[in-house]
Formats: sequence, structure tokens, C-alpha cells
Amino acid sequence: MSGERAVGPARLPGGAAGSYRWSVCALLFFATTINYVDRQVLGILAPVLQKEIGWSEIQYGYIVAAFTGAYAIGLLFVGRFIDSVGTRIGYALSMVLWSLAAAGHALAGTVFGFGAARFSLGLGESGNFPAAIKATAEWFPKKERAFATGLFNSGANMGAVVAPLVVPWITLTWGWREAFIFTSLIGFVWLGFWLWLYEVPGRHKGVTKAELDYIHSDQPQTSGEDIPWLSLLRYRGVWAFVVAKFLTDPIWWFYLYWLPKFFSQRYGLDLAHLGLPLIVIYTMTSVGSIGGGWTSSVLVRKGWSIDRARKTVMLASALLIAPIVVASTLTQWWAVLLLGLATAAHQAWSANLFTTVSDMYPRRAVGSIIGLGGMAGSIGGMLIAAAVGFILGATGGYLIVFVIAGTAYILALAVFAFLVPRIDTVELA
Repeated sequence: MSGERAVGPARLPGGAAGSYRWSVCALLFFATTINYVDRQVLGILAPVLQKEIGWSEIQYGYIVAAFTGAYAIGLLFVGRFIDSVGTRIGYALSMVLWSLAAAGHALAGTVFGFGAARFSLGLGESGNFPAAIKATAEWFPKKERAFATGLFNSGANMGAVVAPLVVPWITLTWGWREAFIFTSLIGFVWLGFWLWLYEVPGRHKGVTKAELDYIHSDQPQTSGEDIPWLSLLRYRGVWAFVVAKFLTDPIWWFYLYWLPKFFSQRYGLDLAHLGLPLIVIYTMTSVGSIGGGWTSSVLVRKGWSIDRARKTVMLASALLIAPIVVASTLTQWWAVLLLGLATAAHQAWSANLFTTVSDMYPRRAVGSIIGLGGMAGSIGGMLIAAAVGFILGATGGYLIVFVIAGTAYILALAVFAFLVPRIDTVELA
């Protein structure tokens, strides 16, 4: 790597510059909410569908792996695709594909059918985070990006709260097929607002010159030339992001797909009573997502280097997650509180890890790098889905899985710090 330089906090006051960028952040928040509602429906219905369809723990692991495998394949290409066609069109196409796939679950009636539906959903949903992170890099200066990322990323938690509120009610009122159909329709509502309101800052009529100058205040404009995909793998920072995603994303996949089954098996909760523990957990998670990004951004504004601010929050997150190793040995509500703390810390970690990409690399490469990292995280998720199925089938308990969940982040941070001793701007060759 060459041409690295430290980046200090910009001096232009954001409040005086304008605020349209926060409307963009709201669009990203709602898209991520929809993303996680559609993703979460299967996890909530898993105890019901397991009885109706008759799948085993291992078969359920394969169904989850179908989603994460497709997600990995999609991320291999979607980041580069979004870098090529732009955020506006790329995000819109992704939303259409995953909404149709989410509705397609209603047609499934076998293990293979659900596997095919999850595979299609994974391909469509793979566009969400590369597009959202790229939009954040386009619309926010570095000192605000972690906070903006935390805000839109909290949509994942909102989706995980909304899903247990509405999915059991729809299922108990009409049926599980209707739960997939009704939730999938929300994406098309969002699509209309996105096409109406979104454009890159330089071409958007609603952005003042002061806000445009503020957005570009700490990163020079770069050429629009495509960056060869394989050339990105020459940079240690790219590998740091990829490895960290590979080690920690699978833990989040585990929470999404196995917590309803954990509460059902460990504490005997049925569909009508699963909602409250999940709502408590993911409400706590929202605090972590916003708080983690806000803390990092505040530290940067106070004069901390970007390197020190991001890594401090990531270290605190890793330490807060560690106690999850004992979750399966606790009573129900102590387990809920510990899981809420761990998922909140995961989102604080995730907001800062995502932001390190736009901290180090130019906007034109962000989508591709996020895609590479997301692909690695999905491969890890696919592996853990199969592993959890076998572990539960062999041991009947969650202790080993929670031990893995509690230690993964400390290992990931150690690798990240080794590969990136200091987070600086990198000029790509």
C-alpha cells in the first residue's frame, strides 16, 4: 500500500450546511428494516414449520445455509455491479428481487422448496448493505459516517422487532403463507419513495451548495474509473475487513435463525409467547447500533484519530459480547438480557467495522469491498448454519454454540489490528 495519510476531523459545521443527507439515511434505515423483516420471518415460524413440514435440525441448517450461500454468491458480484450502475438503480433492483423472493416462500411445502426460496431471497438481499454503505459514503463526510451507518443499520434491529410483532399475529389469524406474502409487499412501497427521493449529491436538486461542500469536506473527489476487482485483494485493509466479517457475521446469522428455536426448546415458548423476548432483545440491539456509531463519531469530533475511535468502540463491543458464553445456563429473562447485550454490542461492532471501509478507501471502491466482506461473512454463516445443526443434533444443547459466539469478536479484532495497525486513507493504485 502507498500514499496513506491521516485524516483529521472536518471543521465545517454540519448543522449550518443543510440536512438532506439525513433524509437519505432514513431511506436506508427503512430499506434495512424491510430487509430484516423479510429475512426474519422464517426464523420466527421455524418451530411451527418444523412440525408442519417435518424437517430435522440438520435439514433446517441446510435451509439456512441455502440463504447464506446465495447471499455469498450475490455479494461476490453485487458490490461491483452497484459500483458500475450506481446506488439508485442497484438498490432498486435488489429490493424488487428480494421482495418477490420473500413472497415466493408462500409457495413452498417441502424442505427443498424452502431451500430454493431462501436461495432466491439470499441473492436479492445481497444488495442491501453494499448499496447502503456506498450511499453513506456518497452522502456523509467521514466524521459522520459511523453515526449514519449506525442509524441505518439499526433498521436491522427494527426489522427484528417488527417481525415478532406482526408475523405471529398474521400467522395465527390467517396462516403462515400469508405471513410471507404480506411482509413482502412493504418493499414495493419503499421502492416508490426511493426512486422519487434518491440521487447522488452532485445531481440532487434538493442539496444546497453548502451541504455539498460539507459532504466532500474531508475526502477529495476521485475519478470514476472502475477498479479491477482482484486488485483490491492486494490491500491489507481489505483482508482485515474480509476476515473480520467471516468471523463475526455468522454469529448474527445464528441469532436471527436460532433464537426463536432456542427459546422454544430451552424454555418451552410457543409462537404466541415468542414475541416478547425477541422484542426486548432487538430493542436493546437498536441502542447498540445507534450508540456504537454515535460514540465513534463523537470521539472523532472531539479530536480522536479515526483509528483510535473506531478500534476503541470495537474493543468495547467485543468485551461486552464475551459473557454470552453462559447464556444457555441461565433462567429465561437473564438469558434475554445477556442476549440483548450481545446483539447490541454486535451492532455497535458492525457499524464501526463497516465504516472502516469508507474511512480507508475511495467511494468508487466501497461497494466492491463491502461485497467482498459480505461474501466472506455469508460463507461463514453458511458454515455455522451446518455446524449448528450438527452440534444441536449431537448434543441437544446450545453451550458450544454460545462459546463460539462469545469468543469470535476478540479474535476478529486481533486479526484486524494486526493487518491494519492504523486506519488511514489509502490511495488505490
